[in-house]
Amino acid sequence: MTAVLREILAQKAEEIAALRQRALPPGPEPRAVDLRRRPGDPLKLIAEIKRRSPSAGALSTKLGVAERAAAYERAGADVLSILTDARFFDGSFEHLKEAREHSSLPLLCKEFVLDEVQLDAARAFGADLVLLIVRIVPPERLAPLVRGARERGLTPFVEVVDEHEARLALDAGALLVGVNARDLDTLAMDPARAARTLAVLPDGVARVHLSGLATPDAVAAVARGPSDAALIGEALMRQDDPEPLLRTLVQAAGTG
Repeated sequence: MTAVLREILAQKAEEIAALRQRALPPGPEPRAVDLRRRPGDPLKLIAEIKRRSPSAGALSTKLGVAERAAAYERAGADVLSILTDARFFDGSFEHLKEAREHSSLPLLCKEFVLDEVQLDAARAFGADLVLLIVRIVPPERLAPLVRGARERGLTPFVEVVDEHEARLALDAGALLVGVNARDLDTLAMDPARAARTLAVLPDGVARVHLSGLATPDAVAAVARGPSDAALIGEALMRQDDPEPLLRTLVQAAGTG
């Protein structure tokens, strides 16, 4: 585990304690989300809003959360991914609320979830899906968090990096699995490992390619594989106006 990830998880312990003392709003009813791709359907695209990251540094903030959410919807995204970590990604749970008020797209709360109170916060601020990262969750806690998400009406989106983690996700009841081409421990990209992991996921599980996609050719290559969806992050966040790039990626998503 990298030093940055250890620091993030230490920070989460403090945030969880603070969330337990916070009065959360009731929030809107989460919407059901199905990312599975039927024969002939294009690859679905998840467009991300994150204002910075430890690896990329500062990203574009020319558009606010509300403006960027609306732009992604106009350009053809299927889902919005919203970073809610404040210290390392300049995010906020309130960004979920902003995005929901200015877009009709389903919202993924992208957070380092370790405790059910974070699920409560995702639910309160308007998320429809919530990220659960196998690498950071103790094995005995993964299934309870998957269950806890569903009990709150949220769709659990379980992130893995390899076949071992994929088995843990499936054993925990995951039906939506994102395979990260970037290893959270080394930060190295390994598209071949990601492709192998995606290929072993069984029918009935929605498969999402995470990280490393920036060009129409890269999106088209994923669209020709077993993935149902793909997440586009930093490539869009480097654009002050993301619509032109996202439109080309949406077009490429239909070429698989």
